[in-house]
Amino acid sequence: MAILQGDRIVAALRAAFTHDASRAALLQSAAERIQAAGGPYTSVYMYMLDGGELVLEAKSGRETEHSRIPVGKGVCGTAVATGQDQNVPDVSAIGNYLACNLTTRSELVVLIRRGDLILGQIDVDSDELDPFSPDEQTEVKKVADALAVLL
Repeated sequence: MAILQGDRIVAALRAAFTHDASRAALLQSAAERIQAAGGPYTSVYMYMLDGGELVLEAKSGRETEHSRIPVGKGVCGTAVATGQDQNVPDVSAIGNYLACNLTTRSELVVLIRRGDLILGQIDVDSDELDPFSPDEQTEVKKVADALAVLL
């Protein structure tokens, strides 16, 4: 069974939306609720696409110096460039990896999209090697799909 309970996070986001929560508040809530699931969710970053760059709009967990990431650069930029979610079990095996911090061992990037239109992404860093099963990825995708509608 998945550690993350995507349906609960989606319900909380929908409730906040009905109470006129701002885009920033929805993104922050999603980041905090995902990270609150505990290990392997060390840090969660919400990047939204602005032209040719991903812009950090919310986070929960560790700080990152990567507030803007060009499309095509690193795991986050690759997700947008290819239009594919990225599940990287060992970031040390990735040549173009942008390290948010030295203890990150793996990364999961799930796109926030409306049909073919990519709005942004949920970027999850973990201190564990290969922690994101297909079930975990599915739970994060539930949150991304809800954000695509609510934002």
